[in-house]
Amino acid sequence: MRERLAPFVEQCLRDKVELIATIGSGCEDLEEEIDWLIVADGESVERYITTSSHPGETLAGVLEFATHWNTKAQFRIEEVHL
Repeated sequence: MRERLAPFVEQCLRDKVELIATIGSGCEDLEEEIDWLIVADGESVERYITTSSHPGETLAGVLEFATHWNTKAQFRIEEVHL
């Protein structure tokens, strides 16, 4: 799975994803890995996605959090990838 993380994050950046929320065992470490991939070499302010981790929370609770995320987009796409 880890070898697929960097391409996933790069695709999220290209797609202008605004939030990546992680849940479950190890979600805090996963969030940190994603943060480092986003920051990359630190040269580009264009590389930004808000990340959050939700250890011990239910999927329903995290989906509720994500659903109420205040987006900058002109339209809202309600899409969840599990």
